[in-house]
Amino acid sequence: MLVKNLNLIIFGPPGAGKGTQAEKLVEKFGVQHVSTGDMLREAVAKQTELGKKAKGYMDRGELVPDEVVIGIVEEKLKQLSYEKKGFLLDGFPRTLAQAEALDQLLKKLNIKIDAVINLEVDEEEIVKRLSNRRTCKVCGAVYHLIFNPPKIPGKCDKCGGELYQRDDDREEAIRNRLKVYKKQTEPLVEYYQEKKILKNIDGSKTIEEVAKSIEEVLKNKN
Repeated sequence: MLVKNLNLIIFGPPGAGKGTQAEKLVEKFGVQHVSTGDMLREAVAKQTELGKKAKGYMDRGELVPDEVVIGIVEEKLKQLSYEKKGFLLDGFPRTLAQAEALDQLLKKLNIKIDAVINLEVDEEEIVKRLSNRRTCKVCGAVYHLIFNPPKIPGKCDKCGGELYQRDDDREEAIRNRLKVYKKQTEPLVEYYQEKKILKNIDGSKTIEEVAKSIEEVLKNKN
């Protein structure tokens, strides 16, 4: 039997399908999808003290410091704990320092992480996935030259707008993003491996196969 109210972390390289799998986990287990970006925007919109601090950094185009992000995560997790909802942390932690700070916070809130899902996808597969994306200049619709090509090459099916390749979808940019991700994430993999809660999932399979693999590792979690 599948257990509700799981507390999960998901990470994986750009293009690994985290967003898609997060949606499926929300639907299957009833957990709340908690992304760093969403939390920051929510805190700013509600004009909490931490939200005001975060806005100052964001307005200047600077990275929001760890201590502010941790504070915002704490506000959110307290709320979810009160509502007795499980959660899926997405986009946090990104570094070892953030993982250690999160552990201190969870200890304080008497919350435990049930599993850390690590989507593994080969670099060449990631490059193939992302470098073939094309975006409509007019309506923003996204296509994929291999998996979801437009009916007319270079033209959007919806509005007829011109399709282009975003700068961050170019091969050189993708490889650079993967290099940064790998440098940040490798220590996290070891950190959660030692805690025996890391679940490595082959993210190169189909969406449904990946979802099924995740479901299998989460069965009967206490």
